[in-house]
Amino acid sequence: MPSGVELIQSLVNGLGVGLIYGLIAIGFSVIYNASGIVNFAQGVFVMLGGMFAHTILTRYGLPMWLSAILSTILVAAAGVLVQIFVINPMWRRNAPLFAIILATLAVQLLIEQIVILTLGDQPRTYPEFTAGGPLKIGAIAIPYQLFWILGCGAVMVFALTQFFERTRMGRALRACAQNREAAALLGIPVERMLVVAFALSAGLGGVAGILITPTQYTAYLIGTPFGINGFIAAIIGGFGSPVAGLVGGIFLGVIQSEAIVFFGAGFKNIVSLTLLLIVLLFFPKGLFGGFQKKT
Repeated sequence: MPSGVELIQSLVNGLGVGLIYGLIAIGFSVIYNASGIVNFAQGVFVMLGGMFAHTILTRYGLPMWLSAILSTILVAAAGVLVQIFVINPMWRRNAPLFAIILATLAVQLLIEQIVILTLGDQPRTYPEFTAGGPLKIGAIAIPYQLFWILGCGAVMVFALTQFFERTRMGRALRACAQNREAAALLGIPVERMLVVAFALSAGLGGVAGILITPTQYTAYLIGTPFGINGFIAAIIGGFGSPVAGLVGGIFLGVIQSEAIVFFGAGFKNIVSLTLLLIVLLFFPKGLFGGFQKKT
């Protein structure tokens, strides 16, 4: 039986990872609500965020804050390119939704291979944003990076909430989520809104990758596990508001962390998939009832 210290420490660790899952889940939700597409390339944007940040830091010697900003912009641009050159042509030809989803999987594999050829296949990391940690509270160690993850996550959720509720572009995205045909009839440029949705989604994934890399590492293969866990978190939250995605991610991260303490690391994915099945069986609209019916 794990001790109280082990349980609290695992709770702290799960909170940090869960916040990252939450940011990825919000990225899934933004695209799904705007288009009905589940973008399975979302995890690769997490990998690109860490990779770009590491490359800019090591090759060009820029400060961390500037590297993070440039990396986020580059990842958002990658999301825009995916939408323009892959999603939009299929969208205009009225390709089946299933085919578009498969195309996002192909995009992930393609980007992973490009990263291997250009940046290599070795894991990379960089120092935490604030040196000198961790913070000690008794026997509990809290890495300073957790405060960065928590703070940036809160800022991102607040900013997205304000964006969707108070800006014309945000309201246009919400209109596309409710009914794309009606939005188009009202003069909303639906295709342009999809570009915005992919940029936001990719940028969120990039931020998640930049924040988590100092506590773990980044490599070409981390996109798949982060993408799967972010997708599960989005289902738990219900593909609803940014807050729902963040809470779903935190819930999943904590459950995974506690499962490792009680059962061992090998049960981490088993517990995640079991939780996914339970939510789908008993809460098919997610814990916050946020699934949108697409027309």
